[in-house]
Amino acid sequence: MKHYNNELCSNWKQIIIGVNMSGKEKIIEGLQKAYWAELETVMNYIANSVNLDGVRAEEIKKALQTEVQDEIMHAQTLAKRIKEIGGKVPGSMNFAASQKTMQPPTDTTDVESVIKGVIDAENEAVAGYNKLIQDCDGIDYVTQDMVISLLADEESHRTIFEGYLKEYSK
Repeated sequence: MKHYNNELCSNWKQIIIGVNMSGKEKIIEGLQKAYWAELETVMNYIANSVNLDGVRAEEIKKALQTEVQDEIMHAQTLAKRIKEIGGKVPGSMNFAASQKTMQPPTDTTDVESVIKGVIDAENEAVAGYNKLIQDCDGIDYVTQDMVISLLADEESHRTIFEGYLKEYSK
């Protein structure tokens, strides 16, 4: 019977289960960060869709209300994957807000600042998902594939609001 190096066997075991243990924690951390960002985006989209006033705000309010459902689905997808790869979905006591530009403006008719805040949030999501895709490369292809799909959604959302900005900044 041939004996194998314990380190080699340990590495092979990690490959068989699909996730390198050191990379797994980094991926879970990235998924948790993305999960929080999606939930914070939901809070801010709801706040802005309710607080904005004026005729010019109506289209943006409707778009934000629609986007809320997409962002909730993203958070649910991320939460499910966190659990599937051995992580724990965090509760609200672990939440720390960071979306400064998405806060409802003092002037409730300032539609342009809300649009810019949405674009900032989408840019942050795109950057975060691109990093997570890189972190998954060669380690967890299932998570990578899922995140690529989320990235496509965020890029689409960003494009929509960039179009709104062109119109509203005239």
